[in-house]
Amino acid sequence: MASIILAMLISSMDTTIMNTTMPVIAKELGRQEWYAWTFASYMIFSTVIAPIAGRLSDMFGRKKVFGAGIILFTLGSMLCGLSGTMIQLVIFRGIQGFGAGFMMPFPAIIAGDLFAIEQRGKIQAFFSAMWGIGSVVAPLLGGFFVEQMTWRWIFYINVPICLISLVLLHAYKEVYAPKKAKVDVTGAILFSAAISLLLLTTVVESGQVWYGVAGVLLLAGFIQFERKVEAPILPLDLLRNPPIAWMIVNSFLACAALFGTSSYIPLYLQQEGYSILWSGIPLVGMSLGWMAVSIKAGKWIVSRGYRPLLLLGNGVSTVSGILLAWLQEGSGLWYVSLAMLLQGVAFGLIVTVSIIGAQQLVGAHRKGISTSLQMFARNIGTAIGVTVMGALLNSAAHFYDGITHVFLYGLIVSILALASAWFIKVSPAAGGSQQQS
Repeated sequence: MASIILAMLISSMDTTIMNTTMPVIAKELGRQEWYAWTFASYMIFSTVIAPIAGRLSDMFGRKKVFGAGIILFTLGSMLCGLSGTMIQLVIFRGIQGFGAGFMMPFPAIIAGDLFAIEQRGKIQAFFSAMWGIGSVVAPLLGGFFVEQMTWRWIFYINVPICLISLVLLHAYKEVYAPKKAKVDVTGAILFSAAISLLLLTTVVESGQVWYGVAGVLLLAGFIQFERKVEAPILPLDLLRNPPIAWMIVNSFLACAALFGTSSYIPLYLQQEGYSILWSGIPLVGMSLGWMAVSIKAGKWIVSRGYRPLLLLGNGVSTVSGILLAWLQEGSGLWYVSLAMLLQGVAFGLIVTVSIIGAQQLVGAHRKGISTSLQMFARNIGTAIGVTVMGALLNSAAHFYDGITHVFLYGLIVSILALASAWFIKVSPAAGGSQQQS
């Protein structure tokens, strides 16, 4: 657990610390046209690799794959700190993202191996707290390094923390017995290429249609190929498990709807005249709401089942969407804070319940891929949602009109997410037992 917590802390801090320090880095390294790609390369690789890492952990064990991720992240961090040009930084951020993709699914996967379902909600709440701490500490740490030392230390600081995490992981006695199989290298390459092309449509300024078409064609080829492989990198029959499939759909829609809100609420409040510090207060409320319901979620699943909790979570998300759709000039900090508190409660239920469901409703040898697919769906949904919201905001004639369009979109998709939760049909008794699939 100590190893996992350290790995989570550095991965949660990484994106936030880059947001605050990247203008300084770009000014020193030059080539401003590559600015956005320092974020995009990390996002694409970390998103694409996560489900592959989950599948590999089912085949070779959690400890080996998680350890490999820590090593890759350490190497990428060191290289980022040594970057002499913006292009080098983009490449090395890709390596760092590759390592992060291997690391990200494992807190939830290993917690699923170690803890009973009743305890797992508390563990998920603790993990959420680490993300909250990271979001607060990272800007302060980034400012300190830039002003007192050098921006390169935002990367170098990861190295000793990763090494400590690796040493602590070495002592871990794995409880999961892997089911070895031949690695589906071709499937992994096809999947990575297809998803990378589709994610590029959210980053590039032109040619989105061509990237999208190429991504869809490769994805179709990947699906055809996987049907013929003995040990596919992505078992397609897992998606024929109705509760798992609908949880994936629900996670995607919920995150596409409103998970990107945290990127635009501070912008709205700063437009209203609030300081950078005060504009972040509603996000703290979101974290508190998330943690509060996560703690009890495991016990609630055993007594009530998955569908009622996911219907409740998506219902609360829709209420938050209604409040945000009514957002206008002068709505005020407390109005926004209430909407974000409700959103935290909603995502605390949706995320925690779907992760536990992903683990409990499959066999032990598919827990890794099932868990990481849930995270993958959330990441893809978030990437699409943030992109659509940004396009709506930028296309509006006035800022407040754009904000209205952004959250009307969020409300509409949150209603679709609520509808998808209705199809998740699992008996309450199944909540506490693991079904073979």
